[in-house]
Amino acid sequence: MKACIAASVLLMVLLFGVPWLRYAPEKGQEEVPQPLSAAADVIRVWDGEKTLEMTMEEYLPGVVRGEMPASFEMEALKAQAVAERTYIYYKMADGGKPNHPDANVCMSSACCSAYTSAETAAAKWGSRAAEYESRIQKAVQETAGQVMLYGGEPIFAAFHSSSDGVTANSGDVWVSDLPYLASVASPEGADNVPNYYSTVTFSAEEFQQKFKAAHAEAVFGEDPQGWITDPVRNRSDRVETVTIGGVTVEGTEVRSIFALRSASFTAEATADSVTFRVTGYGHGVGMSQYGANELARQGKTWQEILHWYYTGISIESYVQTR
Repeated sequence: MKACIAASVLLMVLLFGVPWLRYAPEKGQEEVPQPLSAAADVIRVWDGEKTLEMTMEEYLPGVVRGEMPASFEMEALKAQAVAERTYIYYKMADGGKPNHPDANVCMSSACCSAYTSAETAAAKWGSRAAEYESRIQKAVQETAGQVMLYGGEPIFAAFHSSSDGVTANSGDVWVSDLPYLASVASPEGADNVPNYYSTVTFSAEEFQQKFKAAHAEAVFGEDPQGWITDPVRNRSDRVETVTIGGVTVEGTEVRSIFALRSASFTAEATADSVTFRVTGYGHGVGMSQYGANELARQGKTWQEILHWYYTGISIESYVQTR
C-alpha cells in the first residue's frame, strides 16, 4: 500500500510539479503575466500590407504598448486598456474604414491606434523590458472583458495625450456632440507633461506659402498685424475659428496646416516671422492620458478615471454578439 501511495505522489509531481518548475521565474526576476488563453473575439487587423486575424488578448497589449508609456501609473494603464478594448469593439460594430475595408482595425496611429509588438517594445525598453511588459500584461488581464457602454453599446472611446486644463467637446473637433464626450477639467500641466508648452516659428514667406497651399485665395498685406485676426475660442478654450489672410478657418485646420501639437494656440506675426505658442498635445477629446496618470497619482482607480473623462457611461463585462 505504501508503495502505491509513493508511486501516486511521484506521478503527481511529474504531471504537475515539473511544468510549474519549468515556468517559475528565477530568484529576483519578476514573473511576466502571460496573455490569457481563453477563447475570444477574432479581430481582423490590417498591418499595412495584409489582414491578420488576432484575438483580443493578442492585439490589445500591442496597442496599450503603442499608446501609453509603460512607466505610467498602473491605474492609468488599466484605464488605457479599457479605453482601447472599448474602441476595438466599437470599430468591430461600426465596420471597416476605406483604408482597410476588410479589417476592423489597423496598426497605424494615423488611422486607428498605434501598435507596438513585444519585440519592438523590448528593444526600446532595454533593461526594463521584463518589468514594463509585466505591467502591460497586468493592465490588460486585470481589466479583462471590461468595456465602456452608453445605451448598452460600446462608445467611441477617444483619447489624447494632454489638454490645456480642460478636454474638448467632441463637437468642437468633429461633426457632432456625443453625450459621453463632453468637456471636463483635466489636472495635468507643465510640471508633469514633457513639452506641455511648445513653440513653432515660420519665416513670413514660409507661413504664407503653407497657408496659400490650402487656401489660394488668401491675401497678405504689408502690415503683419492684419495677417492673423479675429480668433474665436470655443467652450474648451481652444481656437474655434481664426481669420488668416482674410480667410476664416477652423482652429483644427490651422493645427493641421502648420503641424501644431494642438488647437490650443496663440499666434504672433511680424514682418519676418510668425510664431505659434501651443499648449497640450492632441485633439483634446475624451481621456487625457497625462491627466489620467495624474489622477492615478492622486489615488483614483481606473474606473474613477474613466467615469471622470467619459460622461454618463457604464463599465461592464461585454461580449460581442454581432
